[in-house]
Amino acid sequence: MSEEFLEYLSLTDILSEEEMRILRPLIEQVPCAAKKVVFEQGEEAEYLYLVITGEVIIRFSPKDGASLTVSKVRKGDVFGWSSIWGSHTYTSGAVCSKSGKLLRIKGLDLKNLCEEHPKTGILILERLAGVIANRLQGTQNQVVALLHQGLQNKKS
Repeated sequence: MSEEFLEYLSLTDILSEEEMRILRPLIEQVPCAAKKVVFEQGEEAEYLYLVITGEVIIRFSPKDGASLTVSKVRKGDVFGWSSIWGSHTYTSGAVCSKSGKLLRIKGLDLKNLCEEHPKTGILILERLAGVIANRLQGTQNQVVALLHQGLQNKKS
C-alpha cells in the first residue's frame, strides 16, 4: 500500500531501497466511505493524506458565515498539510464525497524522518511541495472563477 504513495510522488526513482524501507512502515491505508468526516476544521492536525481512489471535499467555515467548499481532491492529491507545516490544527475540514481509499502518514513521523535522515526528508518534502503547489494553483483558479461569477451575477 505504501508503494502507491512512493510511486505517486516519484520517490521510487530518487530514494534508495534503504530510504524506502525506512519510509514504508510510516504509511498506512485507510478506507473512506462517502459522507465520512476525515477531520474537522480546528481538530488536531495529525496526518497528511494522499487520495488513492474516491474524492474528498475540503471545506472552510469562516466565523461569520456558512461553510464553503474550497477544493475537491481526487486520485493523487494530497491534503491535511497542516500536519507538516507547523500548524497544530487543521485550518479546514475534510469529508469524503465519494467512497475510496486514502493513504496517510503522521506529520510527526515525517518530521522525525526529516530530522533523522535529512537527505531523504528533503527529497520527500520537495516532491510534496510540488504536489501542493499544483493544488494551490488549481484552488486559486477556482477562487478567481467564483469571484468572476459573483460579479456577473451582481450585474444581472
